[in-house]
Amino acid sequence: MTRRRPPTGFLPPDRRTATEFWVVRHGESTWNADGRYQGQTDVPLSHIGILQAAALAERLTGAHFDAVYTSDLARASRTADAVAERLAGQPSVQPEPGLREIDVGELGGLVVADIEARHPGYLRDLRADPWGTRRPGGESMEDLFARCGAAFDRLRARHAGGRVLVFTHGGVVRVAVGLALGGVPNHAWARLSVTNTSITRVLLGEESGTLLGFNDDAHLENLIEALGADDVLGQAP
Repeated sequence: MTRRRPPTGFLPPDRRTATEFWVVRHGESTWNADGRYQGQTDVPLSHIGILQAAALAERLTGAHFDAVYTSDLARASRTADAVAERLAGQPSVQPEPGLREIDVGELGGLVVADIEARHPGYLRDLRADPWGTRRPGGESMEDLFARCGAAFDRLRARHAGGRVLVFTHGGVVRVAVGLALGGVPNHAWARLSVTNTSITRVLLGEESGTLLGFNDDAHLENLIEALGADDVLGQAP
């Protein structure tokens, strides 16, 4: 049966063959807390990141997914492990290196002030071309989109018609949004702010996609209130 194209001209993905991805950014890392660029440096979760992962696990308790994948970096895999044990059937967590964060090269471990002092030429190029400019010794957003887009395409083909949970990084969440929307304007890319452990949902077909939800962090509301209590983090009054 031929699917009718709506008056807008947009033909949404066919649920029978498309894959619904729930794309989760990892919990806060120690370098997130310090404001350091991390990229593919393997940095652990902070104490708050562990609490965020637990809050997400509570929210998704009993939920069913056909498969669970994670970036092979610890901050993503630790978040994935905390959640997967609460899912229906306790599915195994499968590592997918293609879901790693952008490679920031020489910027790894630096804060903004360091980058401004050491790499002014890079920042100048980035302002002129935020999409194609490579991090010194690393990747550009265009490189990231190509690498992670190929990873999502592999998973989409492997789980056609299914629902897949993915644990990854802020840059990769932006890739998923771009795949769903058919691209993201260059200067809008950095404005897609992605909260730690937030859920972004996309439906990806072979030739089209749909953004179903973005940066949903409702599970953190009670945690934010709890962190104000002195005894949660062992803080003195």
